[in-house]
Amino acid sequence: MVRLGTGIGWRPEIADAVERMPAVDWVEAVAENVCPGHLPESLLRLRERGVTVVPHGVSLGLGGAERPDETRLTALAERAEALGSPLVTEHIAFVRAGGALTASPRLEAGHLLPVPRTRDALDVLCENVRIAQDALPVPLAVENIAALFSWPGEEMTEGQFLYELADRTGVRLLIDVANLHTNHVNRGEDPAKALAELPLEALAYVHVAGGFERDGIWHDSHAHPVPRPVLDILTDLASRVSPPGVLLERDENFPAPEELERELDTIREALTTGGAGRTEALPQPGRTEAHPEPVRTEDRPEPVRTAARAVPEAPAPVRERLALEQTALLSALVAGTPAPEGFDRVRLGVQARALAAKRADVVAKVAPELPVILGDGYRPAFLAYAQRHPMTGGYRRDALEFAGRLLAEGRPADAGARTELREWWQERSGPKPRSRRPGVRLARATRRVLLRR
Repeated sequence: MVRLGTGIGWRPEIADAVERMPAVDWVEAVAENVCPGHLPESLLRLRERGVTVVPHGVSLGLGGAERPDETRLTALAERAEALGSPLVTEHIAFVRAGGALTASPRLEAGHLLPVPRTRDALDVLCENVRIAQDALPVPLAVENIAALFSWPGEEMTEGQFLYELADRTGVRLLIDVANLHTNHVNRGEDPAKALAELPLEALAYVHVAGGFERDGIWHDSHAHPVPRPVLDILTDLASRVSPPGVLLERDENFPAPEELERELDTIREALTTGGAGRTEALPQPGRTEAHPEPVRTEDRPEPVRTAARAVPEAPAPVRERLALEQTALLSALVAGTPAPEGFDRVRLGVQARALAAKRADVVAKVAPELPVILGDGYRPAFLAYAQRHPMTGGYRRDALEFAGRLLAEGRPADAGARTELREWWQERSGPKPRSRRPGVRLARATRRVLLRR
């Protein structure tokens, strides 16, 4: 088991600050945002200093009904090799649905969605994980995700689901304690019970992140300070096992470097407090069953983690059933179809709005000229577009289709902005870009918009 230490999520916005943090042992980079042939200079400098870099995938969709895409697996493997990483990580989630298994159009969620904790879903997930393990050059660890809603008819708790997954596949676990808190608020699941059921001997490392509560729902924003309840769960975890690594995630609203370092110090304090409790938790003479010991790593059977262990292939009817269930749910979230029976419609509405907002934010990042050209009208226009047009491809394609739809409708109303948008769309929609100077185009667009105001 690789001992990683204390780390932070590497993001371009805080790359310089991360490089200057003396006590950062390792970093994690979003795999899809890293090109193996053109690694960011910041990551290269960190690697030269001996800082471990772990690629963290977000688009594989291991919990989906279809087998993992070979191209995505190859890309993840390339990133692991380019970064010299000791492992790679992904999520226990589905991110797309539809397609051949359902004879319906493919839909993209644009975000991580929970899989049902059923035997069918577990069988499919186990096979998908083993396919990924066979394709990757280093060990794989999978992460529990946060959820706004529950699937009806679930057959296992999260801890039971993860335990069986680790036992059947030998996969390592990336435990996000912030997601345990999210599921406590949103789904009434006890974090302590989840930790007691988890196979902590399979732990690869831990995520810690912030969020916020609104109208009784916890949003895992990765844009706020880590709250005390999340640190308390980390302390509880550290009282049961010594985590090989702990990482602070922050994706937006980045604070000053000093604040990030203070958060890292607070995380270390929580680990120290938990470690002291772990020493005290050793069996004491005279302890009775009325006051049982916390479940500790050494009390659990070791999951079988041999590479040669075979995982049975999930039968086609199982994948088809799961595909139909996930497609019906995703269609309700992104295409406005009726909610499947048994789901909380209010919670699905919250999730649908969150997906649309996430989609608008990411499109604004991959196509930063659009918010500049459209100004304050960008967000309402995109959200209105998203309600009628589900995402069927990547975010760059989404940006092009959004711009093309606006132009087809004769928008925006301002003639200058419409001309600017048409030029932007034409430069990208043809077989070859009309310009290779995106920085210049963005600067020109910004200047023209400012002149119009």
